[in-house]
Amino acid sequence: MAGSFSSALLLLLNMAGALLAPPALPPGPAAASVVSNGATDDDGDVDFFFFPFLVLYKSGRVQRFMGTDTVPASTDPATGVASRDVVVLDASAAAAAAGLAVRLYLPPSRLATNRTGTDADDESERLPLLVFYHGGAFVTESAFSPTYHRYLNALVSRAQVLAVSVEYHLAPEHRLPTAYDDAWAALRWALANARARAAGSDSDPWLSRHADPARLFLGGDSAGGNIAHYVALRAGREGLDSGGAGAGAAATIRGLALLDPYFWGKRPVPSETSDEDTRRERERTWSFVCGGRYGIDDPVINPVAMAAEEWRRLPCARVLVTVAGLDMLSARGRAYVHALRASGWQGAAELYETPGEYHVYFLNKPDSDEAAKEMEVVVDFINGDQVSSRASRMDA
Repeated sequence: MAGSFSSALLLLLNMAGALLAPPALPPGPAAASVVSNGATDDDGDVDFFFFPFLVLYKSGRVQRFMGTDTVPASTDPATGVASRDVVVLDASAAAAAAGLAVRLYLPPSRLATNRTGTDADDESERLPLLVFYHGGAFVTESAFSPTYHRYLNALVSRAQVLAVSVEYHLAPEHRLPTAYDDAWAALRWALANARARAAGSDSDPWLSRHADPARLFLGGDSAGGNIAHYVALRAGREGLDSGGAGAGAAATIRGLALLDPYFWGKRPVPSETSDEDTRRERERTWSFVCGGRYGIDDPVINPVAMAAEEWRRLPCARVLVTVAGLDMLSARGRAYVHALRASGWQGAAELYETPGEYHVYFLNKPDSDEAAKEMEVVVDFINGDQVSSRASRMDA
């Protein structure tokens, strides 16, 4: 606890120093500077302070305090998982998706066949396809960050999936719904490439040779969990199959994994804080990331308020929601599961809770026993096993 307090104090001091000193950009692509209205680069007037992530200056320039480090794609020495970065080219994508990229992960068991250029002959030899959306409050972090690179390497190795980690555009440079549109475009691109199995096609070789679109999983943590939920609902409304004859296997969402998802609402749900200042601040930061486009009770941020028929459009048979006992967002995650079950949706909703831990602890403490248990839960979910027997599960 003392270590956490010291780290928080150091972060506060660093941010205070940054605000009082002439602004300087931290390194990394997530720290892109936007200058508008002819403002000078040394304009230090603060427009919005999103604690503890960033400051937006009135000049339009953004200064991030965390989540800007990146690591290159590689073959992970610990797991043997290979990764590579790909720019998404999707004619159906919105203009905001220009420059959209993903990082692909392939387990070592498939590297040999990939080098020979051969496809998996049997559908059963193909890998489940996981499309993953990173967290970071919609304003920070990256699919290329050390945190998510480490997590995806471990998950792909354990679950034996082909993963697509999406580098969606961040607010405030690109406010919502840009991240939602990016997420949808990346999913459609991944499925189109997984279906393109004809020789000589321009499809991605990993996806076309190894991914099974009939075993599709969507997942994400925190804001990424919010995005995964949005994408699943959009798939329920619009469908996933866009090809005609010879388009390959039909896409089926087998499961939706929401890890400590970021949801909120105007009125507290059971066991959620009723502190007015806290709730007002949550509403303020939500308005910041979406530019006021979505109210705090819009279904994209408050699915608990959705009508039952909307829940029933979820096009998957299984949903996993994980929460951490000390996380302010945990009550909303529990309410999500309860609302889904009460809606008449014909699927299995599972809730996994880790007592005594904070938001996305499994990323911050990846070597802890609790993180290992949560990883096992996610792996079991992808592999079709039930997680209801886990000791940490509190499913009241």
